[in-house]
Amino acid sequence: MRAMVQISYGPPDVIVLQEIAKPSPNSKELLIRIQATTVGPSNCAFRKGDPFMIKLLYGLSKPKFEIGGTEFAGVIEAVGKEVQHFKPGDRILGMSVKNFGTYAEYMCISEDSPLALIPDGLTFEEAVGICDGGTTALTFLRDQAKLRKRQKVLINGASGAVGIYAVQLAKFFGAEVTGVCSRLNESLVRNAGADFVIDYTREDFTKSDKAYDIVFDAVGKRSFMECKRVLKPAGMYLTTEPRLSTLIQMMWTSLFKGKRAIFATAGLIQNKANLKFLMELTNNGTLKAVIDRRFPLESLPDAHKYVETERKKGNVIIQI
Repeated sequence: MRAMVQISYGPPDVIVLQEIAKPSPNSKELLIRIQATTVGPSNCAFRKGDPFMIKLLYGLSKPKFEIGGTEFAGVIEAVGKEVQHFKPGDRILGMSVKNFGTYAEYMCISEDSPLALIPDGLTFEEAVGICDGGTTALTFLRDQAKLRKRQKVLINGASGAVGIYAVQLAKFFGAEVTGVCSRLNESLVRNAGADFVIDYTREDFTKSDKAYDIVFDAVGKRSFMECKRVLKPAGMYLTTEPRLSTLIQMMWTSLFKGKRAIFATAGLIQNKANLKFLMELTNNGTLKAVIDRRFPLESLPDAHKYVETERKKGNVIIQI
């Protein structure tokens, strides 16, 4: 089978196309024929081994896993003899958060992994796109921030893969939403449900007179100290960027009442229920996929280069 393999950290061109053996499922695994996967900033970070925390977790001198990629959508081709809840032919969505491996034509994954059936009428690309950003947005807003009706939420990076689904989910939970993006993406963010939009090229939201219950920095560009001024007295700052300073602030602010900083390894705490919930919201029209560009598997390095321009809107999809 074809797979994009990486044997060292570095620029996008360290990922190369190779022919490798097709895997076989063990008794509790599913063999998936992958149809679509994604590329986002976290994939680029793993490829580079930057921040250094990634190397501590996944290999100091070279990546522990040679095939990257986390989210996938595809069709089950075979199942192990002990698999109980899935069958060959099922259209399935999932996350390989422990071993990666989605940048290939086939992969094996445990039945216990975060998996969900894809509703009829939803494409593989739409499903994997919502999985890419929707799971992170859901974890931060619902589970970490305990978002409630009528709270005021600001989402920095509202047009990105996490931000665009954070806008939609925040509106679903009944919040007043302010999205921060460029002027070119204003209509996209408003169509996603934002009540207000701030053009970051013209206005610095951290100097605003408005206060928010939640500031969600979905692109990791503004620090807790920068955003603290626009938080309400018990407000929460959420970020997807695992900076050491953020982790220190998170521990420190947890000791006192008042404004708090929160970071979570959202990818590592996903489950079947989250994916099923997102698919239900998509099936009833509450969530809509936002896909920027599509690349074939062999053009994965080009997809990484595009993501690193920081100009993408929503998801970048890899077609397999």
